[in-house]
Amino acid sequence: MTSPFAQAPFIGLIDDDSHSARLFMRVLAANGGPSVRHYGDDGEAVADLAQTLSDPQSHWPELLVVDLKVHSHANLEFVRRYQACLHQKGVALVVMVPPTNRDGRMTYLEAGAAAVFFRQPEADAYRHELTGIANFWARS
Repeated sequence: MTSPFAQAPFIGLIDDDSHSARLFMRVLAANGGPSVRHYGDDGEAVADLAQTLSDPQSHWPELLVVDLKVHSHANLEFVRRYQACLHQKGVALVVMVPPTNRDGRMTYLEAGAAAVFFRQPEADAYRHELTGIANFWARS
């Protein structure tokens, strides 16, 4: 039997855009960030995470980043639906959203997100946001 402590910690990613997911993983890897497991989109991720979180021998992410673009409220719906289960397992849930004002960020935080990060179209700004996610993960 392998100890769950023998596995390296990682970030889980739920992203319905495969290009965006690959970019997320490449940027973190290129900048010495943690490893990332892409769970796919909302439907794929829920099934995979449910199985993972129900198995006490399984290794689950310490941080789950949700970046759903299927419709404007997809991230918020995901947070409202799954935050309690993830929190119970000790998995911090953060979202990546288009830049928004304070009220927009508070909506996600009040729903249970541990943090809100912005999708940035410019490469340096995007790297900066991912550095923020990696730092948040390291402090969690």
